[in-house]
Amino acid sequence: MLRTIFFYPALLISLIITYFLEIKVKFLTNKGDIKKRMIYIHKVTNTWAKFVMKIAGAKVSIVGLENLPINQTVLFVSNHQSNFDIPLLLGYLDIPKGFIAKKELASWPFISTWMKHINCIFMDRDNLRKSAQSIVEGINLLKSGNSMVIFPEGTRSKGKPVNEFKGGSFKLALKSKCLIVPLTINGTYKLLEENNNKIKGANIELVIHPPIDVTKLGKEELEHLPETVHSIISSTYKSYEGIQ
Repeated sequence: MLRTIFFYPALLISLIITYFLEIKVKFLTNKGDIKKRMIYIHKVTNTWAKFVMKIAGAKVSIVGLENLPINQTVLFVSNHQSNFDIPLLLGYLDIPKGFIAKKELASWPFISTWMKHINCIFMDRDNLRKSAQSIVEGINLLKSGNSMVIFPEGTRSKGKPVNEFKGGSFKLALKSKCLIVPLTINGTYKLLEENNNKIKGANIELVIHPPIDVTKLGKEELEHLPETVHSIISSTYKSYEGIQ
C-alpha cells in the first residue's frame, strides 16, 4: 500500500518535469538539429522510464543483450503482460524506438506528447481501415530507419500464457525488410495487474532473442513466421503460477 501511495504522486511529478524538458525539444526542432533532437528525446524517455520502473519496485534482469543489433533498423516483437511493458522496453532497450500502441494512449496527458516524439503510432484495433493505415505508417517509419516495437497479442495477458499473434503485425517487417528481434517479458504483471491495480515490487526478466532476417526466409518459413516467433517467445515465457 505504501508503495502505491508513493508511486502515483512521484509519477505525476516526473511527468510535470518532462513537460518543462520539452522546451529543449522545441528549441532543437526550430533549430533544425534533428540528430541532437533525437539523442535528447531518447535520453529523456530512457531516463524517465527507468525511474518509473525503479519507483514501482522493479528489479530488472536482461538475458541475451548480445543479441541486440547495433546500428540497424529493428522490429521488436514482444509478448504483452502489463501496462509496465512500455516503460520496461523504453528504459532497458537502449536504442531509439517507437511503439505501435493502443489509440487510448494518444489522449494521456504528458505521456502522449513524448510518445509522439519517439514516433509512436496509435492504432485503433476496432477499425480495420484505420488499423491498416497504422501498419502502412509503421512500414514507412521502418523504411526510413526508425526501429519499432509491436505487441502482436493485441491485449495484455496479465501473466496467462502468450495469446495468439495477429499475422498482420508481421507485415511491418516483411514490407520494410528489417530485422525481427523477438522479446520475452516475464513478470511485469506482478507490478500492477496481479495486485488489483496496487503497485507491488517484483523481479522482472527481459529476454532478447537472436534476430531473424526475413530476407533470408523461404516462402513456407514466411507463411509460418507468426507461429515461429510466437514459439520463440513462448520458449522462455513463465506463466502465472498455477496457469497452464
